[in-house]
Amino acid sequence: MTMTAVLQPEPAPITACTVSRDVQNFDLLIEDMETELGESWGDLGFADAYSFLDQDEAKELEFFAIALDSSDEGSLPEITSLISKARDKGVKVIVIAEDVSPIVLHQLLHGGADDFVPYPLPESALHEAIERLRKPEPAPVQMQAPGQAGVPTVYTASDRNGVVLAVHGMAGGTGATTFAVNLAYELATLDKVANHRVCLLDFDFQFGSTATYLDLDRKEAVFELLNDTASMDSAAFLAALQSYNDKIQVLTAPSEMLPLDIVTPEDITAVIDVARYNFDFVIIDMPSTVCAWTETVLEASQIYFSTIELDMRSAQNVMRMIRALKSEDLPVEKLRFALNRSPKFTDLSGKSRVKRMAEGLDIDIELMLANGAKQVSDSADHGQPLGEFAPKNAFRRDVQKLAHSLLDLVRVEETAG
Repeated sequence: MTMTAVLQPEPAPITACTVSRDVQNFDLLIEDMETELGESWGDLGFADAYSFLDQDEAKELEFFAIALDSSDEGSLPEITSLISKARDKGVKVIVIAEDVSPIVLHQLLHGGADDFVPYPLPESALHEAIERLRKPEPAPVQMQAPGQAGVPTVYTASDRNGVVLAVHGMAGGTGATTFAVNLAYELATLDKVANHRVCLLDFDFQFGSTATYLDLDRKEAVFELLNDTASMDSAAFLAALQSYNDKIQVLTAPSEMLPLDIVTPEDITAVIDVARYNFDFVIIDMPSTVCAWTETVLEASQIYFSTIELDMRSAQNVMRMIRALKSEDLPVEKLRFALNRSPKFTDLSGKSRVKRMAEGLDIDIELMLANGAKQVSDSADHGQPLGEFAPKNAFRRDVQKLAHSLLDLVRVEETAG
């Protein structure tokens, strides 16, 4: 009598695990994990996953897919601790999130998570996230100029030290974004010989509309960039930008409405530094709200344009702004007030009101911007700067004159230097 030994195939090693309160709440994730990994994946709770990382079997792990929804936000410290431990053990982390606030996502990504995928999972989203994890990290492309250690750049021909011009509306509807977009366009197109490189940064993370004014998409890469400025280099920064007709490069507002405190002053400094090092002019469209990093932008700016109108709300807000800056001993002298929809040349009564407003606030209103009327809103709706949509518009001509004077000032300083 002979006996035949039946060999049982060894189970496939576990190379990934879902981690959740109850994986049955994420049935689409189960399907996608089976499609991607077959039987070489498992499921753990948060506490079990933390303990599992200390076992020998964890050495085979490639990644955790941490799935959570709004009810898991109370367990945020436990989850961030797990992500931190996974990072220390060399295990990648993909966050699968459903109805989770942007603040929580920011903390998870800032705490070491490698990628984020929304739930319900879009088609092929998990596959693409896994492919990104497996893709080898490229060597950073950067150079450092003398005296600029730690400041990245991808340009070797010339090291720029861009002029930073911020634009802050003192009240809603004063035309701050319109001014910022058109100033960026004029600076980029006026001097055909110098061919200045201009970058427009939209720092209004909640209601920023530079993307609308220039008909650009809002890229997910913007959120990722802001979440990890510590590892940002010029390559990552430039990848998050979008080009408007090869004339200006734009960092749009994120696709989702985010709290203004999702970034720190250090994050803002990092973004401005890398922008200055790669561009001749950096235009920053600020939110009307004053926040923790407003001071950072003010300090970094050569000029801080403040758009106003000839009305009481603008006057009151200017007064409050100046008082706040003086109380903190901040450089009030950087403010340059731009009066939008200013009175026409023949409007003597309007000019008298402007003079009284300036005297009452003890400020100089140095820039008068004409009323561009309906063409201004139409150009925004069409996603074009006035220089392309309505070149003869009075508002556009005033911005063009300002751009001329700024370029002349830069040439004088370069010659003197």
